[in-house]
Amino acid sequence: MGITVQKDLERQLLLQNEMRERQMAMQIAWSREFLKYFGTFFGISAISLTARAIKQKKPAFFIPIVPLSFVLAYQYDLGYGTLLQRMKGEAEDILETEKNKLELPKGVITFESLEKARREQSKFFLGK
Repeated sequence: MGITVQKDLERQLLLQNEMRERQMAMQIAWSREFLKYFGTFFGISAISLTARAIKQKKPAFFIPIVPLSFVLAYQYDLGYGTLLQRMKGEAEDILETEKNKLELPKGVITFESLEKARREQSKFFLGK
């Protein structure tokens, strides 16, 4: 492989990694922003439902707090906790031990299969 080709490949890999990092940063930022709004909603809901449960002496008003607390915990874990590290570890484990689950239907796409599909598509459009 020539020096120019190798440098171009290295630049492309660096660019792809930079884009991946930016996308992950945006996902984490989105999660943190969502957490602010959902946390406010959860707090107001929890206070309101607790007050109503006590006032009307109906503990059933506590029931919505349970699923809402799971959503709150998930968003917190995603934005500030270790969820992404755990997901990364799980993904690495899948890549190492469960490679067969990652196989594409009909195998890996090849140049020949792309050309065949392109020719068939050309025939379709030319035939009309």
